[in-house]
Amino acid sequence: MKRREFIALIGGGAAWPLAVRAQQPAMPVVGWLGSETREAEDFRVVTLWTEEIPLVIRPRWNNLPLKRSKGSTAMHIRLSLGALLMSAFVAGSIPLPSAYMVSSIAKLASPTAEARPRVRTLLDRVLGKTMPDNIVKTNGRIEATQVDVAAKYRGRLVDITVEEGSEVKAGQVVGRVSSPEYEAKLRAAQYDVENAKEKMAEAEALIDQRKAVLAAAKTDFERGQELVEKAIISRQTFDQRRRNYEGAEAGVQGAIAQREQGDRAMKSAQADVERIESILRDLVLVSPRTGRVQYQLARNGEVVSAGGKVLTILDLQDVYMIIFLPAATAARLEIGSEARIILDAVPQYVVPASVSFVAADAQFTPKTVETQDEREKLMFRVKLQLDTAVLKQYSRRVKTGVRGLGIVRINTATPWPEDLQVKLPQ
Repeated sequence: MKRREFIALIGGGAAWPLAVRAQQPAMPVVGWLGSETREAEDFRVVTLWTEEIPLVIRPRWNNLPLKRSKGSTAMHIRLSLGALLMSAFVAGSIPLPSAYMVSSIAKLASPTAEARPRVRTLLDRVLGKTMPDNIVKTNGRIEATQVDVAAKYRGRLVDITVEEGSEVKAGQVVGRVSSPEYEAKLRAAQYDVENAKEKMAEAEALIDQRKAVLAAAKTDFERGQELVEKAIISRQTFDQRRRNYEGAEAGVQGAIAQREQGDRAMKSAQADVERIESILRDLVLVSPRTGRVQYQLARNGEVVSAGGKVLTILDLQDVYMIIFLPAATAARLEIGSEARIILDAVPQYVVPASVSFVAADAQFTPKTVETQDEREKLMFRVKLQLDTAVLKQYSRRVKTGVRGLGIVRINTATPWPEDLQVKLPQ
């Protein structure tokens, strides 16, 4: 073989893959597969065979150049040249019919048009882009009702017993606000109650004394009536006995009024005691619901004002996902109908839920519109309430802020497919 023929053979072998590649039709881009560790992996090409149709998935690195060391680049060039020479030698030494080569290359390079829809459908199923009829999915986020624990009165925080992430029960004491001023007012009010009780006792004794005087004056007055009729005593003496009797009656009434005044003073002092005791009870911070401490906004030793927030607690029995659906879909939902939630963190599980709320007003459009094109753009807020029994069983696994898919049925007669049946951790 002459040198010129050998060079032509090598050039033809090198150009053959490029010619074949040029004859291939442009493959439609279905999607990109990302990776967060570009440095840890090299370029790879994954080929799937479905019904004899090659499906090539090529990684994309955000159009950034891949950095290679000088040694690895040189090695790559040497291996490429060696493979090229070997391919040329093998291709030149084995005689093959030209028609066979052309038909095989065309079959490999050009997949049939009938198979392309099936490949795309397969990819859509794998990537979750399609759903059965009457079942709609959209993105959402897990949320829970937040309840603030706040100080009702001004004071200094002491004895905070929980921190962020702590589990709390309804009625559990989580801290206390110290207020020496109210404690001193309570002692003063208790002293007033004691004084009022003593005055009440004095008023009772005075009433008994005045009643004794009244009884003696009444006896003298009644006897004086008989004596004055018989002219044994003078009229002047009888008038004096009558005045004594009337004065004794007035004394008894005065003592009774004094007792009633003392009774009112005692009740007022007791009311002050109850009021201050109520304030001191409100200085004890109590969790209003069973849940988890989400935020601790104040620490021990800090002075908080009246109404100052100390803790934020998540009610783990009131967990839901908020999703947004177009008007045509939201209008067909039934309140109380079943729903499904699939979280991005644990996509292997399907969590049961129910449609508990559909907003009456659009969220993304500031005004009501009447044209059909604009009505199709309206989005309505929908609340998917998680099942209470599931929340009780998996309360320690409940996390807010987790993203996922909310799936609803616009026709309750449509059965849930197999992959959307409830599946929970064991």
